[in-house]
Amino acid sequence: MDYREVESAAHRLQPVIHNVRVTRSKTFSNMSGCDLYLKCENRQKTGSFKVRGAFNKLAKLKEEEGVENVIASSAGNHAQGVAYASKCLGIHATIVMPKSTPIAKVQATAGYGADVVLAGDCYDEAYAKAVELQKESGAVFIHPFDDEDVIAGQGTIAYEIFHDLPNVDMIVVPAGGGGLLSGIALYAKAINPRVQIIGVQAEGADAIVSSFDQKTHCCTDSVNTIADGIAVLNPGEKTVEIINRHVDQMVRVSDDEIAAAILLLLEREKQVVEPSGAAPLAAVLNHKIDSKGKRVVCVLSGGNIDVSFIHKVVEKGLLTRGRNMKFKTLMQDVPGALEHFCTVVRKQNANIIEVQYDRFQADLGLKETIIHMAVEVSSREHGETLIKALNKAGYQSEIE
Repeated sequence: MDYREVESAAHRLQPVIHNVRVTRSKTFSNMSGCDLYLKCENRQKTGSFKVRGAFNKLAKLKEEEGVENVIASSAGNHAQGVAYASKCLGIHATIVMPKSTPIAKVQATAGYGADVVLAGDCYDEAYAKAVELQKESGAVFIHPFDDEDVIAGQGTIAYEIFHDLPNVDMIVVPAGGGGLLSGIALYAKAINPRVQIIGVQAEGADAIVSSFDQKTHCCTDSVNTIADGIAVLNPGEKTVEIINRHVDQMVRVSDDEIAAAILLLLEREKQVVEPSGAAPLAAVLNHKIDSKGKRVVCVLSGGNIDVSFIHKVVEKGLLTRGRNMKFKTLMQDVPGALEHFCTVVRKQNANIIEVQYDRFQADLGLKETIIHMAVEVSSREHGETLIKALNKAGYQSEIE
């Protein structure tokens, strides 16, 4: 591939997509020790960067071959990108999605006019079904990442970053199948080889990290992460080759770190970002990368998070950041005991949000119980102070 393919894609996409400008975050700059900027593709059409590669691929097919029917497989964002591009170009689309795909993504895809087929429990099983349907129908298959026209479309993000921030030092990018990371790396290294390109994966879906470390294509037997957009067993052959050639570093982040980053984006930047999109910020804030003093752009790749899932992520983020705390304590199972206990908690300005009794452990006395409690506190240090106060008051308490 040549970087000029990315520039051609940028001109093709200009009248179609939103020009999402790179913006500086004072809050995250202070927290990270670097000059941190956000590329908010969660505000892009269809809610993610995927529309870039999809539209570039379909527009070229329409120009060169007059294609009328396409088929794709996706966990959600590529589906919406292909569906939207197909609608714009007058092409019929069939999208195969895993049965676990959030309902909001399924409805959005169908809303653009595509036929949706639900099959399999993960992307790779949906992909196998899409290949089967493609052979039956003869439609053109639109791969979500391992396609040069798709890669070029995703690389237009780097084209825009250089336009907005020519002196960027580092670009941090989430990676699942590798289309976004390879496209950005290909273009960025051609324009300025000194710019560092860092890829980020979830710990529970790290095939590209393994491929990068071993310098050969690797896949994993299973994926387990809240970041469904980058939960890919088998990354692309083309994308891994580009990544191994142009990317400077690959890092992993935990689901807890991702959840905390989502919560911070909601609170501090008023941005709704899906787990895969929050992974780059999680990597920077948790110092997985040496970014101190550098001009860093985090690519927030999408914002298509299921509303019913947000509260779970927020709860996980609150626990990770020490804003919520769970602990257990041994207590006398007699009238007034809980009231006295709660008085100690109140004096420490903690708010009780959940209480659960456990009277069935074999080593408990006849008038003893274990209380499992969840409380809201202002910080991890506040929570530790609460535990000390409870222990001082005679309650054997420990954080769970």
